[in-house]
Amino acid sequence: MHFKHPEILYFLFALIVPILVHLFQLRRFKKEYFTNVRFLKALSIQSRKSSRIKKWLLLASRLLLLFCIIVAFAQPFFESKDSKNASNELYIILDNSFSMQAKGKKGELLKRAVQELLEETPENVNFSLITNSENYWNTDIKSIRNELQNLQYSASPFKLDNIMAKLKAHKTAFKKDIVIITDGIGIDQKQLKNIDDKNFATFIIEKAVPKNNVSIDSVFIQKTLDNFYEISIQLSGYGDNFEPTPISLYNNKSLIAKTTVTLENSKKNINFTIPKTDFHGYASIEDNGLPYDNKYYFSISKPKKVNVISIGEAVKNNFLSRIYTADEFTFESSTLISLDYNKLEEQDVIVLNEVDDIPQALITTLISFIKKGGNLIVIPSALCSISNLNSLLSNFGNLKFNSLENKEKLITKINFDHPIYSNVFEKKVVNFQYPKTNKSFSLTNTTPAILSYEDQSTFLTSINNGIGQIAVFSAPFNIENSNFLQSPLIVPTFYKLAMQNQNSGVNALIVGNSNSHVTTVTLNKDDILVVKGDENEFIPLQQILTNKVKMIFNDSPTQAGNYTIFNKKEKIENISYNYDRSESNLTLSSQNLLSNYKTVESIKSLFDKLQTDRTDNQIWKWFVIFALLFLIIEMAIIRFVK
Repeated sequence: MHFKHPEILYFLFALIVPILVHLFQLRRFKKEYFTNVRFLKALSIQSRKSSRIKKWLLLASRLLLLFCIIVAFAQPFFESKDSKNASNELYIILDNSFSMQAKGKKGELLKRAVQELLEETPENVNFSLITNSENYWNTDIKSIRNELQNLQYSASPFKLDNIMAKLKAHKTAFKKDIVIITDGIGIDQKQLKNIDDKNFATFIIEKAVPKNNVSIDSVFIQKTLDNFYEISIQLSGYGDNFEPTPISLYNNKSLIAKTTVTLENSKKNINFTIPKTDFHGYASIEDNGLPYDNKYYFSISKPKKVNVISIGEAVKNNFLSRIYTADEFTFESSTLISLDYNKLEEQDVIVLNEVDDIPQALITTLISFIKKGGNLIVIPSALCSISNLNSLLSNFGNLKFNSLENKEKLITKINFDHPIYSNVFEKKVVNFQYPKTNKSFSLTNTTPAILSYEDQSTFLTSINNGIGQIAVFSAPFNIENSNFLQSPLIVPTFYKLAMQNQNSGVNALIVGNSNSHVTTVTLNKDDILVVKGDENEFIPLQQILTNKVKMIFNDSPTQAGNYTIFNKKEKIENISYNYDRSESNLTLSSQNLLSNYKTVESIKSLFDKLQTDRTDNQIWKWFVIFALLFLIIEMAIIRFVK
């Protein structure tokens, strides 16, 4: 037992006073004589015994009364088992990512967690609240009541390691009690590394019931016909025993197609045919899982012809004219001697086709062209010097030509994961007729190869500088050196290389991914592009690139939806945004991993435990009660004991 004011115990010496009063009474007895004293003598002896017992009872009750009063003022207590951490600061981490939209036994996980915080957090407790999107430092529940009631879901997935790093940077002289309210979706061992012994972390795991969920993951153009697009909508199912799912397709707000799909596997593609015109809408499903991933917004712009020029001998440019047809491209072939440099800035794609010697003026122009968002395709000439080629490539990363190897090689490996070949093949081809080259340059490159030789050396690679694209082959294509022109790969390869960075496919960006987007528009000096949605608008960072503008969106917008890019009142282009789908799989909860850490069932049980473990057991009230009890006993002795 401990005392808050132990110095008051010195007053216990005052207990000597009633003892002295009772032992040394100053009153004297007088003798009285009567004729018959035998009876009176017996009565006197009996009265004296009764008086002596009463005095001792009064002495005991008064001593105990004073003792209890003195000890009560000293405020005795039993120290709590975790008293050394009673001064810890409390930090509550609340996961408000989209996976917390899932329903538990008492409703949506986030709404239930907020309600418990509002109802169970003591008003006198100071704490800091950190969510995916907001920070409230050193506050109390009354101060942030309105903010909690209006808390929205965050488009950013829950990253515990980022929040823990933020807490670590928040310097304090006290230890930290960290309470993490989450469903555990996306948490791995790496994210838990910042939880150390100095931080007392407690998890409150919100559990979804059930865990089935269907999401729309992507939309892409499956086929391009003369007057139609065949688009494919990819669905993902997480869980088991899915019910038939209705899926609808809207252009703007008009329903243009609807069907019902049954998921037999975890992935399924649903195809729709739409007119080959501007599309600005979304695909929508209805399921009993998370609502945030039930809509996928996307835009398809009416195709614009891509300007392509090939610099090289006319005979060598013939194969390109058959690929870049007039319905989708404006193709021009030019020799180096007759090249009009002024036309290069008007192009979207430049093909440098086996030029024996690249003039310095052309190198300078090509560098500027790529930095302004153009695409360059380099097919080297066996007669071109390595230094001449590298003077161009040295401006774009660690890519350079080495020696020319006079050795026949087979092109055997296709990088199916590269954007060039995405949605080109229905399945991975492994037994096609391999094209070959007789002579080829060895390349030093740090970017992944798109096509590779049998010895794993690079035949085709590319570099993206964020605006423009440069694709480099390691060998000439002329019929004396290669049969690549007769390969089935030639058409999709050059078609997709020309379409890189062109707004000709499905336009669907991700909210919060610091996306950049290049749109074709010529702005005057003081013009600025504005992005407008149904409910909000914003101005992104902008970089003018001759006839294009690169926009950097950073953290805008914060809501998924369809947006339109305007130059003043002129509509320039449609653009769409969707939420990241990384939290759609509710079966990936890390509850087993988190079982290694301290967990509690609810906010109420958390504060009850803190109260029990860290609050000293004050017992001075019991001594006050005992003092009153002994006072009553003393009064009873005086009145009833004769």
